[in-house]
Amino acid sequence: MTSSTHGVRARARIEVTAAIKEEARRQLAHEGATKLSLRAVARELGMASSALYRYFPSRDDLLTALIIDAYESLGAATEAARDAAADAGPVRRWTAVCEGVRAWALAHPHEYALIYGTPVPGYTAPDTTVPAAERSALVIIGILRDAQRGLGLAKPALPDDLRPEAVRMAADLAPDLPPEVVATMVAAWAQLFGLIGFELFGQFNRVVEDRDTFFRHAVGQLAHTVGLVYPQQGPAGGPS
Repeated sequence: MTSSTHGVRARARIEVTAAIKEEARRQLAHEGATKLSLRAVARELGMASSALYRYFPSRDDLLTALIIDAYESLGAATEAARDAAADAGPVRRWTAVCEGVRAWALAHPHEYALIYGTPVPGYTAPDTTVPAAERSALVIIGILRDAQRGLGLAKPALPDDLRPEAVRMAADLAPDLPPEVVATMVAAWAQLFGLIGFELFGQFNRVVEDRDTFFRHAVGQLAHTVGLVYPQQGPAGGPS
C-alpha cells in the first residue's frame, strides 16, 4: 500500500470521526447525554452500526471523545482570555479568564452541561480526560503563581482543622503555592462554575437582570478570597 493511499484513508477517517462527533453533539443538544445512541448516530449519518463501531466501539468511547473535545475547547478559550489580558495586573487577568469561561459556557451550553452538569448514569470518565480537564484550571493556577512571584499574595485565613487537607491539596495541585491559597482557589473555582451554572440553567431568572455586571463583581470578590490584591490603579482608576 502506497503512502498516498495511507494518506487518503487517514483523511477519510478524520472526516468520518468528525461527522460522528458532530451528529453526537446534535443529539446531546436535543436529547441529552443519557439518550446518546450509537445506533441513532449511525442512522442519521447513513452508516451501518457495525461501521460506526470501528470508530467508537461503545457509547462510552464516544462520550469520552466528546468530553475531551469540550474540555480542550474550554481550555483554549481560557488560555485565549488569559493571553488577551497578558499586560494587565493579576486581578484583571483573573477577571478576564473567568469571563472567558463564562463566554464559552454561554456559547456551548450543551458541552458545558456534558462536563459540568448532571453525571451520565453508568458512565465513569477515564484518566484520558484528565489532561484536557486540567487546561483551564492551570490557567488560574498560573495567575496565582505570577502574582506570588510579583507583588505577592495575601494569605487567606485557614481554620486549623482544614490545614491538613489544604496541605494535601497544595501538594497535589500546586506545591509552590501556600496551602491557604490553594484551598480557597479550589473553593473559588467551584463557585465560579456555580455562578455560571445558575445562569446557564435558569436559576437566575427573575433574580439577576444585569448579569454581566453581577458576574464581574462576583468574580472580583473571588479574586479577593484567593489572596489577589489591588496594589495599583488601572488607567481608569480601577483595580489592575
